[in-house]
Amino acid sequence: MVAENVKGLLLGDAIQYVRQIYREFDLAGYYCQHWLLDASKMGVPQRRERVFFIALRKDLAKPFLKQMNLFDILPEIKMEFNEPEINYGSIKTELGRIASKLYYERWTKREPNDTSFGDITERLNGSGSCFSDVFAKDELPLPTITSKGGIYDFENGHFISDDSFKKGGSYPLDYDFKGNKVPYLVGMSVPPVMTANIATEIYSQWLSKLARS
Repeated sequence: MVAENVKGLLLGDAIQYVRQIYREFDLAGYYCQHWLLDASKMGVPQRRERVFFIALRKDLAKPFLKQMNLFDILPEIKMEFNEPEINYGSIKTELGRIASKLYYERWTKREPNDTSFGDITERLNGSGSCFSDVFAKDELPLPTITSKGGIYDFENGHFISDDSFKKGGSYPLDYDFKGNKVPYLVGMSVPPVMTANIATEIYSQWLSKLARS
């Protein structure tokens, strides 16, 4: 069993939900573990941190059980990824539409270390807004793609293109989005390549060995 959620699940009071998730998996007869993984380390040209819960049925777990620390015996599995980062410049296609007149004027006042329009408004006005409208920089992976899709090319002040969103989400360029806006669907999804990496490790470390037993 594999489940996924946002990084915020591990922060502050939300940790109580993590405890509940562990309890429910245990009651259902599963060993549960979780990892915070970053898509940019897994062959995806996007910084996207997500929490993954991986659970194995207790009746299948005996061959993999290991004393993990002083208190826990769990089925051992490694989720270690360190692929070279893929930067936005290497996947950039034609640009999308230009920003609004207000945003374009702000964009002309950008500085090299700015990561969003919020950095610009904070510098100009003393208080920030528009922090969710972020910059794609050629030398870095894309920032986290959200359903809003507010990512602007730092060098040109345009929205990035739909094809850049597809590549940033590791989607095929000919994928049928069934009428959904590309940034929305990509922003709401776990990148397919990220999922494939996790599935490959589960198969190679657990399922292939169970199939032979």
